[in-house]
Amino acid sequence: MFDPDIAPSGTLLGLLQRGRGDGTLHALTAQRAEALAALERCVLSDPRHDWRVESRSLYYARLYSELEGSLEGIEQHLFHPDDVIRADEHRCGLALSVLGHLAGYGRRDALHLLRRYAAVGGSWQWALDELAVRDDDEGLRALGAAVLSRFPQTGQGDAALAAALREAYEPRPWRLWAENTDGSLGPVVAARVRQASEQASFDRWQRQMRPTGPTPGWSVRAVLDWAQQGLDAFPAQHRDAPAARCLAAVAGPGDRPELIEAARGGPAAARAAALRHLADRRDPEAFDLIEAAATGTSGTVARAALEAFERMRGAAVLDRARAWSPREDNLGAAAARMLACEGGRQDTERVLGALRRLVQREGADAAGLSVLVEGTGRLSIGCASPVLRHIYRETSSSRLRGTAAQALAATDPSFGAGFAVECLWDCEETTRELAARHATTADVRVLARLRRLAADPAEEAEVQTAVRGRLSPGEPAR
Repeated sequence: MFDPDIAPSGTLLGLLQRGRGDGTLHALTAQRAEALAALERCVLSDPRHDWRVESRSLYYARLYSELEGSLEGIEQHLFHPDDVIRADEHRCGLALSVLGHLAGYGRRDALHLLRRYAAVGGSWQWALDELAVRDDDEGLRALGAAVLSRFPQTGQGDAALAAALREAYEPRPWRLWAENTDGSLGPVVAARVRQASEQASFDRWQRQMRPTGPTPGWSVRAVLDWAQQGLDAFPAQHRDAPAARCLAAVAGPGDRPELIEAARGGPAAARAAALRHLADRRDPEAFDLIEAAATGTSGTVARAALEAFERMRGAAVLDRARAWSPREDNLGAAAARMLACEGGRQDTERVLGALRRLVQREGADAAGLSVLVEGTGRLSIGCASPVLRHIYRETSSSRLRGTAAQALAATDPSFGAGFAVECLWDCEETTRELAARHATTADVRVLARLRRLAADPAEEAEVQTAVRGRLSPGEPAR
């Protein structure tokens, strides 16, 4: 989503930005001031490439608890004048999530900060969602007047209130305000919340019953024209994928010549839609059309061709992927990803070669790397361990690091005594679960960490299940 400034992987800051277990272990042995400075920088300047799929908040909250860190820096960040000028969830979201976990661990200062920010902050919805699962009824009711004052009693204000209620991740505060059992909001305000709730439900029903937006006509030509009209519009609308789904409903055997012609030389969006449709139908000419499109000059057509090919399945697809995999272009990369997902033992050298080339050419954060890494684990390519270890250490994506750990568990006999121990402190729950199943208990740190995870109320259920499977029956969690 953006390109954060990531420090080298050998530094304390770089380890914490990546969310590696070694980051926590190093921070606990470093000078406390140095560790807190690095931790605060991570929380106030989100290091994730994509906050929607990478976890950091529980990882940082646990370290704040271990170091008994002050929240003064987070407070200054949240109530900075920038927050008044322009509310930005990317600027404040991670800090608010960390405060939520700290409040769950019983830190009253974190709870009070969340309450203050929910009352006056720009990204108040995020703070309110954090409080919804951690604050008591009294605390949430006390916020009602401040939150409702954001919405003037006008038609526009009522519409904004209904939209805020509809978009709320946690409905608990709104239900408390609508019920108003203690009378703190007054009957008029409580009635307004109830009315907004009814309006939000009605708006959702209307959108479901009366979908808006352009729709194509009921013929192959109309669908292809509709796809091209979207690309020609400003701003451009990429309709080739939905157009291909429409073609599945309207195209018959007699329409094949028109679709072949469109896929071979039609306008870009129409060509892309026809390519997708023919690939989904496993048309005999689909492979040649995909090869021509993938090496052409149109980015829209090339993208659609590669995506269509990677959706295909069957022996003929694997044969073509094996023929294309030595290529050094995007088609060769797509073929290698296909073999990583669907290939057999005979494809190990092709997948490993593609993995090495991609890492050498584009580094440990290259696009498409996750599929190849997962494929090396699926195919149990033992000689891939060195490059997998490199990816594990260097990637800034905690999701890719977790995939590399999964592959190492399948290919590297030393994983249980090596990276698996570190992974018990990792930021991603799936990586911690993997470590709980594989980490050797010969390391004195492992049993102590397993007991702490088993007793941590913030830990995910899947991780705790794996942890308890490693602890002896009746052994106490501490």
